[in-house]
Amino acid sequence: MDREAVPASEPAPVPGSARDTGPSASVPHGGASVPHSGGGRHEHRWLILAVVGIAQLMVVLDATIVNIALPSAQRDLGFTDGNRQWVVTAYALAFGSLLLLGGRIADLVGRKIVFLAGLAGFAVASALGGAATSFSMLVAARALQGVFGALLAPAALSLLTTTFTDPRERAKAFGIYGAIAGAGGAVGLLLGGVLTEYLDWRWCLYVNLAFAAVAMVGGARLLHAGAPPDRPKLDVPGTLLVSAGLFCIVYGFSNAETHAWSDALTWGFLVVGAVLLAVFAWWQTRAAHPLLPLRVVLDRDRGASFLAMFISGAGMFGVFLFLTYYLQQILEYTPVKTGLAFLPMVAVMVVASVVTTNNLLPRMGAKPIVPLGMGLSAAGMAWLTALDVSSGYAAHVLPPLLVAGLGLGLIFAPAMSMATAGVAAHDAGVASAMVNTSQQVGGSIGTALLNTLATTAASNYLVGRKPTPQVEEQAAMQSYSTAYWWSALFFAIGLVVTVVLYRKGPPAPTETGSGAVHM
Repeated sequence: MDREAVPASEPAPVPGSARDTGPSASVPHGGASVPHSGGGRHEHRWLILAVVGIAQLMVVLDATIVNIALPSAQRDLGFTDGNRQWVVTAYALAFGSLLLLGGRIADLVGRKIVFLAGLAGFAVASALGGAATSFSMLVAARALQGVFGALLAPAALSLLTTTFTDPRERAKAFGIYGAIAGAGGAVGLLLGGVLTEYLDWRWCLYVNLAFAAVAMVGGARLLHAGAPPDRPKLDVPGTLLVSAGLFCIVYGFSNAETHAWSDALTWGFLVVGAVLLAVFAWWQTRAAHPLLPLRVVLDRDRGASFLAMFISGAGMFGVFLFLTYYLQQILEYTPVKTGLAFLPMVAVMVVASVVTTNNLLPRMGAKPIVPLGMGLSAAGMAWLTALDVSSGYAAHVLPPLLVAGLGLGLIFAPAMSMATAGVAAHDAGVASAMVNTSQQVGGSIGTALLNTLATTAASNYLVGRKPTPQVEEQAAMQSYSTAYWWSALFFAIGLVVTVVLYRKGPPAPTETGSGAVHM
C-alpha cells in the first residue's frame, strides 16, 4: 500500500505531541520552546539515541549472555541438562509472544512511561534472577525479564522513530541502532565470558542493573511524557489471538530442540499456533481498532524489512551459537577468548551499518543493499563449512566472520530503518514491535531448526563407528557444518525474497511539516 499524506480533513497535530513529527527542533509558540514529540527535545536527540541504544543493548545481549553463564548456574543450582534449555526458552516465550502487545501499549499509554516501566521491571527481574536460590526461581525471573523486555524493546525503537525525522540524521541514528541490535549477541558472549570467568555467573544478570540505571536516569531527564491524541483503542481479541499464537509457535520450536518433531507437544503447539495466527490475520481485517493494522505490514518495503529481520534472525544463530561451540569445544578457547574472537565481526558490522544507512540507503534504496547483505551472509556461512579440527583463527575463522559481519551490517540497519519509515505516530509502537517480533521469532525458529538438524547430523555420523574422542570430534564438526549450510540456505532465501519485494530507488522522504504520514 503506497504512502500518502494525512488528509486535510484530519486535525492538525498538537505541537509536542507524538503526532508532531516535523523536522524542527521545537515549535515556536508564544515565544516558548515546545518539545519535539519524539520523546525528547530535538536538541537532545543524540543523547536520546544513547539512552535508547543502552536499553536495546541490554535486551539484545541478554539473549546470549546467559548462555555463557548456564554451565556455572547449572552446577550452582543443581538442575539437569534436560531442564537447562528453559532458562533460555522462558525468556524467549515471554518476549516473543508479548512484543506486539507491548508495542500497542506504548502507543496507548505513552512511550516515555512504558520505556521507563520496562527498564524498571527488567532490572527487578534481573536482580531476582541473580539472587536465584533454585531452578524455578531462575526460570521465573527469566520469564519476567521477557515480559518487561516486550514493553521496553518496541518503546525504545518507536522513540527513535519519532525523534529522528530528518532523513540524514535518521540514517545515522538507525545505522548506530542497527549495529547495536546486530552486534548485541556477540557483545553478550564477550561480556558473559568476562563476568563468568572473573566474577560469578550471577553477575551476568546483575549487570543489567547498571544498564537500566543509566538508561532510566537519561530517559527520565530527556524524554517527554504523552501519548498520541488520536491514540487507538486496544484490540483485546487480536491481542489474545496473536499472543497465544506466537507463544505456541515459539514453544513448539523450542520443544523440538529436546524432543522429536513427531512429539505431540511439538507438532501440536505448532499447528495450534499457525491456526491462531491465521485467525488473527483474518480478525485484523474485521476489527474496528486492529492490534496490527494491515497498513503497517502491507507496504512492500516494510513487509520486505520484516521478512529480512525474520530470516536474518534465524540464520544469524549459525554464527553465534555453533561457532561458539566450535571455538570452545574444538579449539578449546576460554569464554573470554571466545567473546574476543567475535569482536572483529562486531566492528565490521558497526561500520557497515553506519555507512550503509548514512550514505548508501538514501541514494540507492534498500533493494541492492539488503539482498547484497543476504548474499554476503550466505557466503560467510558457506565458507565456515571449510573449518576443521586443525583450523587456525587468523587464517580460517576470521575471514568468513568478517564477510558475515559485513553482510549482517548491510541487513539490520537498513531493514530497521525501512520497517519504521513513514509510520503514523499512533502506529509507531506496533510497527517497532513487529521488527523485534520478526527477529525474536526468527531467532527462536532458527535455533530450534539448526539444533535439530545439527544433532541429527552428529547422530548419523556416529552410526556404525566406535565412539572414540576423535570420532566424536568429527561428529561435532559434521553437526556444525550442517548448521552452517542451513544458515547459508536461510540467507539465500532472504536474498530472493528481498530482491523481489523491495522497491527500486531511494526511499520516499518521510518527514512532513504538518503531520504524520499514513500508509
